[in-house]
Amino acid sequence: MRNVDVLVVGAGPAGLAAAARLAAAGAGSIEVLDREQQPGGVPRHCAHGGFGTWLHPLTGPAYARLLADAAVRTGAVVRTGVTALDWAGPLALTTVGPQGPETITARAIVLATGARERPRTARLVPGTRPVGIYTTGELQQAVHLYGQRIGSRAVIVGAEDVSYAAADTVRAAGADVVAMITELPYPQTTPPRAQHARLRRRIPLLTDATITELLGHGRLSGVRIRHRGGRTITLPCDTVVFTGDFVPDHELARRGELTLDAGSRGPATDGTLRTSRPGVFAAGSLLHAVESAATAAGEGAQMAGAVREWLAGAEWPAGIPLTVDPPLHWIAPNRITPADRHPYVLRTTTLLTRPVLHITQNGRVLHRQRLRTTVPNRPIRLTAHWNGRVDPEGGPVTVRVR
Repeated sequence: MRNVDVLVVGAGPAGLAAAARLAAAGAGSIEVLDREQQPGGVPRHCAHGGFGTWLHPLTGPAYARLLADAAVRTGAVVRTGVTALDWAGPLALTTVGPQGPETITARAIVLATGARERPRTARLVPGTRPVGIYTTGELQQAVHLYGQRIGSRAVIVGAEDVSYAAADTVRAAGADVVAMITELPYPQTTPPRAQHARLRRRIPLLTDATITELLGHGRLSGVRIRHRGGRTITLPCDTVVFTGDFVPDHELARRGELTLDAGSRGPATDGTLRTSRPGVFAAGSLLHAVESAATAAGEGAQMAGAVREWLAGAEWPAGIPLTVDPPLHWIAPNRITPADRHPYVLRTTTLLTRPVLHITQNGRVLHRQRLRTTVPNRPIRLTAHWNGRVDPEGGPVTVRVR
């Protein structure tokens, strides 16, 4: 049994940035746990560039090393190969690692456990169980971390930015992308960057289509695809990569009976990333799967101020619920306190052409904001400048599309 001042669960961008900022500010003993053998989170196996800043662009592995080195250099302890199993008290966790089981009690706990893509089984795709089925994370780890060979013809399920990152990895492994499939009538991507534009033009995109069956015994031999009109085709391939469809790694939050947001399925938090349990904070893709590594790191650094206030004896406000109406899917943060200044991130389930967001409380309009055309699986940004108009004694605040 040990005691620390701040215990961070998850050594990805959010957790490492929070640890570095807290250690540099002299917040006491800071310890970071991660079940992987190396710190850095998802960027460890993202060999492409685009990380860091415009002036200092980095590959994913270089960015992961930079964050881990910063946390250690400022005085945080980063322990890998350690899994947080369950809660042993309001601010205590049981863990297991190379030295065996431990119970660690902290004055504050930061949950930065990230998110994961739903695999084939969770998406209920029928068929046989052959070799050659991956998620993007599994594919990138196999190729970039372990140098494994994959097949020669791959089908990518999804048409998001992460889907094109998976296509980059497939080509880096010497295989061809025979098709990209999405059940929506359009891809959900940002305008292509120069280094990906050529790749995107060369990949056949099948819209309004879903995979109905995986074929093959021993090794994948093909996928059966149904178009929205009912027509079916079979694509020969030996590899399929399921991309996107992220869900937060919220098992620890759920076991701790933290309030979860019904839309995002991550812990409900206010603008300073406080959860429903006093002393427990959350940040990164655990709250909104999935944003960029820079967004997660920024949240971790921004949270450090609220953690220090809690360690100094600050109150823990309850906050007012913030909800969305369909076709909006979720919003994060999803509770409001008077001091909140953190911008909000939303997602939609359908295409919205130049929508106007209306934020209301008890029928009173607090704010209106017109947006650009938005698509599913892409973030929508909402300013927090209207928070001062919220009645702290009023009911929930709702965001609607008009």
